[in-house]
Amino acid sequence: MIGRLGIDNVSPSIAEGTVPAKAVVGQVFPVSATVWREGHDAISATLVVRRPAGAEGGRAKITMTPEAGERGNPDIRHAFFVPDVPGLWTFRVDAWSDPAATWFNAITKKFDAGQDAEMMANDLEVGARLFERAADKVSRRHKPLMKEVIAVLRDESLPLAERIAPAHRPEVEEALNHRPIRDLLTRGVEHQVLVEPLESGFGSWYEFFPRSTGGWDDEGRPVHGTFASAEKDLPRIAAMGFDTIYLPPIHPIGKINRKGRNNTLTPTKDDVGSPWAIGSVDGGHEAIHPELGTVKDFAHFVTTAKNNGLRVALDLALQCAPDHPWASAHPEWFTVLPDGTIAYAENPPKKYQDIYPLNFDNDPEGLYQEVLDIVRLWISRGVRVFRVDNPHTKPTNFWHWLIHEIHRTDPDVIFLAEAFTRPPRLYGLAKAGFTQSYSYFTWKTSKEELEEFGSDIATGADVFRPNLFVNTPDILHESLQTGGRAMFAIRAALASTMSPLWGMYSGFELFEHLPVHEGSEEYLDSEKYELRPRDYARAAANGDSLEPWITALNKWRNDNPALQQQRNLHFHQTSNDKLLAYSRVDTITGNVIFVVVNLDSTHVQEGTVSIDFEAVGLAPRAGFDDTLGVNEHYEVLDLPTNQIFAWSKENYVRLDPHFQVAHILRFPDVPKSRRAPLSFRGGKTEEYDPRG
Repeated sequence: MIGRLGIDNVSPSIAEGTVPAKAVVGQVFPVSATVWREGHDAISATLVVRRPAGAEGGRAKITMTPEAGERGNPDIRHAFFVPDVPGLWTFRVDAWSDPAATWFNAITKKFDAGQDAEMMANDLEVGARLFERAADKVSRRHKPLMKEVIAVLRDESLPLAERIAPAHRPEVEEALNHRPIRDLLTRGVEHQVLVEPLESGFGSWYEFFPRSTGGWDDEGRPVHGTFASAEKDLPRIAAMGFDTIYLPPIHPIGKINRKGRNNTLTPTKDDVGSPWAIGSVDGGHEAIHPELGTVKDFAHFVTTAKNNGLRVALDLALQCAPDHPWASAHPEWFTVLPDGTIAYAENPPKKYQDIYPLNFDNDPEGLYQEVLDIVRLWISRGVRVFRVDNPHTKPTNFWHWLIHEIHRTDPDVIFLAEAFTRPPRLYGLAKAGFTQSYSYFTWKTSKEELEEFGSDIATGADVFRPNLFVNTPDILHESLQTGGRAMFAIRAALASTMSPLWGMYSGFELFEHLPVHEGSEEYLDSEKYELRPRDYARAAANGDSLEPWITALNKWRNDNPALQQQRNLHFHQTSNDKLLAYSRVDTITGNVIFVVVNLDSTHVQEGTVSIDFEAVGLAPRAGFDDTLGVNEHYEVLDLPTNQIFAWSKENYVRLDPHFQVAHILRFPDVPKSRRAPLSFRGGKTEEYDPRG
């Protein structure tokens, strides 16, 4: 339906408004819309924000401002709010005729054109009547001000300039902005925003296999680890600044078609098999591998992790080994071939003979409920984070149902989609409810690729939260195989500063880089098929560990709010394609981080970095005198070296990857006058309406 005034292109609007946009508590959420009308009268817009049901505070009305800049489109209006509690928020954009702005525009132009009081008599009376309307709306403290403006506008004894001067006083503008006169109010469509806790959008993940933590016996053979032995590694992981530990499946492993070392089909009796081949006579997805421990042991592990400031993320892999109890009890949950056998998983040329994929279409009611019960079981055991294996191979509506059911009772539970697939599927899973997702960062190595990728994830922040893993048990990128130790430092710097979410798989800090064969991204002696204990302490003592760099990166992320959000990534020009430069700004605290990375792990790279002053809060701006001129210098702190540099608009940079792979610079804070307010209100804000 077309309203009296036009309201178009409201953003964000996800899936034509059928799916909530995503936001994070304490971070700016921007809204824009195109508003228009016939004729030349002024039009304004208001962002109406409603808090979640049951939350105190009712709603807020935020006056939207026209698009800024010389090339800004005045029909496009912007506003923002900063949500302060999690839950389902709503917003809408209302358009309205602005008689005050129309009047101010008219009298200013006529006065500048030399018209006298007699010629402007009607305009003066229109203004007086306008302020009479305003006097009925403004707060009690502003009423005397309105009456004074009315009296002076009608005082024919005064010169024209003096009659209109009081109407232009700043306090009058403030009063009208606070309680504006709205004519022809046209209400927009309501849109939903799912606001989630900070940890939904900011975190550092560390993946490791508890079964590889048992060390070696006296003859140098690996010993199967337990939850108790895995607990001993938690302080080291926490000391590096990680907040989430991700465990591959911890369930019993099937023996039928079990894989041997390096994915062979000829296992020995000592081969432990792949954790993703879930299920045996010892149980299925509800059970724990006997060699890892008991349910009580797992509970102790979760508590120990919590005491170290770590959340436990568990792999939710909806697939089964041939000897999983479901295979005999519920064959209808699988795909049965014409010869009566159950189809195993394939991703040509890869074959997974030890895994049966589930079929969600034969008995959806039964299978859906079983999976829901399993997720709730692990939630009751202390798991609040699930890394979901290959969700793009299961029906999207199933995930939407499952996540919605879980969030009805446990809204803080996080679901990470391990989906390396095409963008429509990636974004489709995010729309279905996944909190986070893997991404194609692992394969983005050039400046052009990284800039395109970074721009995409920044603009997609309303729906898609990528977790940038530098490696996984399945992915050892060629750059890590051949780039030397500096490449590990480069990739960690990129992942941890380009996104508020990043992760790594154990062994990365030890520079593990050998593939099973040339051209493969599989690790030699992959931990997916065998125990792989590591001596982290010895490596650190010998200087063969990346732990100090990783620890520093996570500390800088925790200390700087600019690195804790997604939509604020802005790239800057460099004269060298091997140098990547970008900034991140937190408009609430004013915190600014500027990163320059040498993408070449073997050679020194140098060049000029050109700073976009506007992007980092240093550009001249109307009404502000706290900004820099083009040639003025300002101090920046290089966090890796703790050095202070004097920078200007154009800056020479030289990075030797053997000594320093990146500058991570803390710029001067954005001036306080240009920051967002610390509330869920933004822009020119009117009073809260407790009536909702």
